[in-house]
Amino acid sequence: MKASQRTVRLELTTPLRISRSTMAARDAVWLTIEHHGHHGYGEAVTSTYYGLDAATLARLLNGAARELARWADPESALAALRAGELPVPGTPAAVTAAVESALLDLVGKRAGVPVYRLLGSTGAPRAATARTIGITSPGAAAEQAGRLARQGFSVLKIKAGLPDPEDDLDRVRAVRRAAPDARLLLDPNGGWTPALAQALLPRYADLGVEAVEQPLAPGAPETLARLAERSPLPVIADEDAVGVEDARRLAGRVHGLNVKLAKCGGVTAALRIADLIAGSGTALMLGCLTASTLGLAPAVHLADRARWTDLDGHLLLAHDPWTGIGGTDGTVGAGGQPGLGVRPARGGSPPPGTPAEPARGVEAPR
Repeated sequence: MKASQRTVRLELTTPLRISRSTMAARDAVWLTIEHHGHHGYGEAVTSTYYGLDAATLARLLNGAARELARWADPESALAALRAGELPVPGTPAAVTAAVESALLDLVGKRAGVPVYRLLGSTGAPRAATARTIGITSPGAAAEQAGRLARQGFSVLKIKAGLPDPEDDLDRVRAVRRAAPDARLLLDPNGGWTPALAQALLPRYADLGVEAVEQPLAPGAPETLARLAERSPLPVIADEDAVGVEDARRLAGRVHGLNVKLAKCGGVTAALRIADLIAGSGTALMLGCLTASTLGLAPAVHLADRARWTDLDGHLLLAHDPWTGIGGTDGTVGAGGQPGLGVRPARGGSPPPGTPAEPARGVEAPR
């Protein structure tokens, strides 16, 4: 196997404002693994919240790629990753997820089957994805909600967490009027205190909000669980639900867990979480960071396992360099092509089979 990488800039169509920050762009590092003429691709994106910049991701992916030299083929490397033998302990989840994505893509292509078949599903997963509306004026939110509803989006996720909670309520009311049939999710990104959450949750329930995501600041999962016990609408943990141990702690105590592959460590970790919470009363939500179609594709192959699907990160981009999972009509889905089923978009960057930044000295025995 040979590995290489390339860093690209992903610009958003419009800056996305949430309770703690505003984002206009982020960098993505593409990993390519090649074996006997087949290429597998994975993507890791930068995150200020998780302390990962482009240089750090590139260095860590280069190190993870060197570890592939311990295995003769992608199938054995994928088995090692699933067994926890790859990459080395302490590797950030986003890096592990990108390596697993590239291996799954490569193994699927070599076997001639889509990734969802490798994961045990017989039919191509499809799901209605939520579409995020950032913190903005009520008028702008209403205009966006109406346009999205006309395009086919049936689930809208509204960001919240402003200092004056009435501003958030006005925005949700405006969205409800503009898209009366849409399912509404609310995401304060940890912007509420416990007392404020107890006061606001009944008001959002009256507005028909379906669920609220991470209403409290992360770091106090017991407090979040107690809030969920009394909440008139479902409470979904996000920042407090990072990996398997967090899922074990919260299973049956909150209504949902937002599982992001870059946060938990990839498809294998997500499936473990799904198995752990099955039957507990805690449902699975599949989320994402803002990323390209390549970055979201592995999660799309899991979409049939989730109650809530929030896989719209690629739809926020001014130009998505990849295509293959849909989403512009409100539905994401995996195709029947081998591997992840993604390909470079027309007019996009060249395929990462010939990346600008090759990982040095990464070759396994054939």
